[in-house]
Amino acid sequence: MVKTYETNSINKMSLENTFDQLWDQYSSENPSVKKIHQLFEAEGERIVNDHVAFRTFNDPRLDLHVLARPFLAAGYKQAGQYHFPAKKLFAKHYEMEGKPRVFISQLLLEEFSEKLQATIREHIDQVPAEVLSSNTIITAGSLFGKPSFRVYEDLRAESEYAAWVYAYGFRANHFTISINDLKHFKSIESVNQFLKDKGFELNSSGGEIKGSPDQLLEQSSTLADRVKVDFIEGSYEIPSCYYEFAQRYRDSKGTLFSGFIAGSADKIFESTDFRK
Repeated sequence: MVKTYETNSINKMSLENTFDQLWDQYSSENPSVKKIHQLFEAEGERIVNDHVAFRTFNDPRLDLHVLARPFLAAGYKQAGQYHFPAKKLFAKHYEMEGKPRVFISQLLLEEFSEKLQATIREHIDQVPAEVLSSNTIITAGSLFGKPSFRVYEDLRAESEYAAWVYAYGFRANHFTISINDLKHFKSIESVNQFLKDKGFELNSSGGEIKGSPDQLLEQSSTLADRVKVDFIEGSYEIPSCYYEFAQRYRDSKGTLFSGFIAGSADKIFESTDFRK
C-alpha cells in the first residue's frame, strides 16, 4: 500500500538522511527493489547508487527547479539538460562529488490538451503554499489527496508520465545500481542475465540495453512493480517504481562519462508504463 509521508519530517535533516528516507520510501513500497538489493549483496557486492530520479510538472510552483532546491542548497551543481520531444518532457541533472547524481524531469503541460492542463493545475491549486515552498517536497509523496482512478485513466490516455505523478506524487522514481562499482559483474549483459535468471522482467523497449560503449553509457531497468493504490473508486494495482542499472565508460581523454543520453532515457521512462 502506498503511504503518504509528512512533508515537515526532514526539514533539519542532513542530505545523507534525505537519501536514506528516499531509499526507505522507495524500497519499502516496491517489493522487487529489496529483493534485487539482497540478491546482489548475497553475491558479495557493495551497492553504489549511480543516480536517483524524480518526476514533476513544469508548473512553476513545483517544477524541476523547486525539486532541485534542497540539492542545490546542499552543494549540488547543475551538470546537464535533456529534451524528450516524443514524451514532451524536459530534464536536468545535478552532481556533487561523492554523492549520487540527481536526475529531475518535468512534463511540459502546455504541449498537452486543455483538459489535461486544467486537471493538473486544479490539483496543484489544492496544495498548501507552505508545502510547495518546503525543501521536503521531494519526499512528500502524493500531495493531491486521494486520487481518482477515472482521472488517472484520463491522464494516462495522454501521458503515462502524467498519470504516474498524479497517483504517486513526489518521491524517488528510481534508484540506479552503478555497474562500474560491482566486483563480480563486469558488464551490463551479466547483470541483466543475473536478473532474468532470478525471475525479473526487464524493460525491453528499444532493447534490454539502452545506449552503447560508443555513447559512453549503457542502461537497463526492471519493469515497475504493480502496487495496490487506494483510489476514490476502490483499490487498483498500477505500475509504481523500478530499479535501474548503469555502466559508464571513459572517453578518449580518460574521463568517465557522467551525463545521460536522451534517446536512452526516453525508453527508460517506459519502465512505468501500464501493461495489461
